[in-house]
Amino acid sequence: MSSTLDRAALFDAEFLEAVQQLRLVAKRVPHGGLIAEQRSKDQGAGIEFADHRPYSPGDDIRAIDWNLYRRLGKVFLRLFEETRDLPLYLCPDISSSAFAGDPPRAVAGLRAAFALGAIACDQHDAVGLFPFAERLRPALKPGSGGGRLERLAEHLLELGPRGTTDFRRSFAELDAFRLRRGLVVVISDGFDPGGAEAVLEGLRTLRHSLVFVQLTRRSDAEPELSGDVRLVDCESGEQRDLSIGGSVLARYREAQVAFQQTLSTGLEGRGAGHVQLDVEADIVAQLSQLFSGGRLEVPAR
Repeated sequence: MSSTLDRAALFDAEFLEAVQQLRLVAKRVPHGGLIAEQRSKDQGAGIEFADHRPYSPGDDIRAIDWNLYRRLGKVFLRLFEETRDLPLYLCPDISSSAFAGDPPRAVAGLRAAFALGAIACDQHDAVGLFPFAERLRPALKPGSGGGRLERLAEHLLELGPRGTTDFRRSFAELDAFRLRRGLVVVISDGFDPGGAEAVLEGLRTLRHSLVFVQLTRRSDAEPELSGDVRLVDCESGEQRDLSIGGSVLARYREAQVAFQQTLSTGLEGRGAGHVQLDVEADIVAQLSQLFSGGRLEVPAR
């Protein structure tokens, strides 16, 4: 595949129409789920009552609870919870392996990033783009307002393969940016040379809420290989000659099941949302299932 994705392959008319329908579905979902307003613990001039506190000189007298004053003879302020936008930080995997295969996982991953970004833009949330491979770099700094979705699309189209995958280094770099707490959506197959443990270690210290969108293929669990083959690592270039028979396939399946269990259990323990997307199926239709029956709850970090 070329260093950048073809616009027609990524954002064709059928896909854009499907995203528009997804945006309409998501708008009917109450706030508080995957991409939504976040209830802040800060107290101020919001709309939902939270608590009282004693009046202090200089406080806004408009917040005085006069009913309480008449009952107790003491001056208290009414406090309210504020609602703030939920910054969305999109982190698509653009390692070389993401651009391999037919169709490449990168197409599904970048489409998922665009679709989720479109929903966040509808809710006036700040959206930022932080692609990663061996390192993580900001492609689009978090922001909102008119034209944000168009800018997101432009930057997604510029992305190309960047080499090996390194979750530890990449997400240490994301954490070092000290971004305002929000929702990080990692879009990846979850394959790292260090295994599932390296993936989980890289994500464990993030200060944000987390959703892991795992890009899968049927062949991940059931590879269509047999006989004498030469396997080439599409990131490192390492080659290995194998004779694949029943016993080798059995060991592979055991390793795949162990990988998936480790990843799923670790993400659950971290309080992360975990969504599996089949890259050979309609991505928007799969994302629609997150909103059609309710919402994907993501615990606050």
